[in-house]
Amino acid sequence: MSLLQEKILLRVDQERKLFKVPRVSFTSQEVLEAEREVIFNKCWLYLGHTSEVTKMGQFVTRTVGGRNIVFSRDMENNVNAFLNTCPHRGATVVRDRAGVAKSFQCFYHGWVFGIDGGLKSQPGVESYCESINQNGEVDLPRVPRLEEYRGFWFICFDKEAVSLFDYLGNAREYIDLVVDHSEAGMEVVGGTQEYSIRANWKLLVENSIDGYHAATTHASYLDYLKGTAGALAAVPLKGFGVDLGGGHAVIQYSAPWGRPIAQSIPAWGETGKQDVDRLLAGLTERFGEERARRIALTNRNLLIFPNLIINDIMAITIRTFYPLAPNYQHINGWALAPIGENEWARKNRLENFLEFLGPGGFATPDDVEALQQCQTGYDNAREAAWNDISKGMGREIPAMDDEVQMRAFWTQWNLMLSNSNNQD
Repeated sequence: MSLLQEKILLRVDQERKLFKVPRVSFTSQEVLEAEREVIFNKCWLYLGHTSEVTKMGQFVTRTVGGRNIVFSRDMENNVNAFLNTCPHRGATVVRDRAGVAKSFQCFYHGWVFGIDGGLKSQPGVESYCESINQNGEVDLPRVPRLEEYRGFWFICFDKEAVSLFDYLGNAREYIDLVVDHSEAGMEVVGGTQEYSIRANWKLLVENSIDGYHAATTHASYLDYLKGTAGALAAVPLKGFGVDLGGGHAVIQYSAPWGRPIAQSIPAWGETGKQDVDRLLAGLTERFGEERARRIALTNRNLLIFPNLIINDIMAITIRTFYPLAPNYQHINGWALAPIGENEWARKNRLENFLEFLGPGGFATPDDVEALQQCQTGYDNAREAAWNDISKGMGREIPAMDDEVQMRAFWTQWNLMLSNSNNQD
């Protein structure tokens, strides 16, 4: 009998305050196939940011939910998302990663499509019936659903899915806190960070919203801050975790690092302090003191179920990741910043981003090693069958180093896979 048939996805004992996750969920091909069908084919998935397609004719290509997608702004100023496959014989049409164009030509047979996805011409057109594209049958196929919230564009392959606005639910509050950094809006800076980890994708979900591992896994970074910024004792890692519903979750907390939006550190000197004071004054004028201080002085690690992470910490990162195998995943990451911030703030923001979040920074190599070691444990010690993520279970207000946010993810994961099994 299969894992899904036995319905042993989770073991939750509310009376004893125990929450167990089966390790086979990190190693099973059957589980991965079920996740692709009922999670990645049904949920809203992050596609890209408005700032990546600001010009008419601008496009980027990327893989989302296992599909190659063209994300573009057409000559009518509409944003589009197409499957990057020729309706003629299936070849990849747009092979550049990004650019500006009025049309795309399939290299195989020369069919030409507009930036809006519509078929423009085809060699040997006289050999085709006049009605071949009467209803758009041979235009580039559109993704079933494309919607936007505050500059973040999502796609969904389920035509019957709820609206993106409703799907995001309580997570919208935390997206708003990020977007409100700048009255002029936010923009993706530079290119994409791409790397792979030999570990199950759900391990990176947990890691990205896990405040519990910071003091040990990232001890070298905290020691570095203490030595260079002199702020560790004054601003401890302290905060809370929240189950936002629908699998979304967040931890919000204070921290010792500098935030270019409005938290200075001694290492930035008087110039940094003056710039941060100016930014905080601007936020206070726009939102009042309470919300301004929340935007400026608190950090957020936000999960949008199933696989979007927005970390508003010493810099802002957008991160998505997709499984290629039960023990292998591919990650994309982007830096997000306020439009129009001055040279000093942008420089320190990007230094922070690379210093901690970059592939060679303090955090990422440590996290990659930790997740790969976990995967090794799952693959090579299958008699140890369960993970425990019970920390803080039953607390009225879970701390940021408790595990309520992981339980939020796993509860939704369990619900979706269980419902699929019941339908079978």
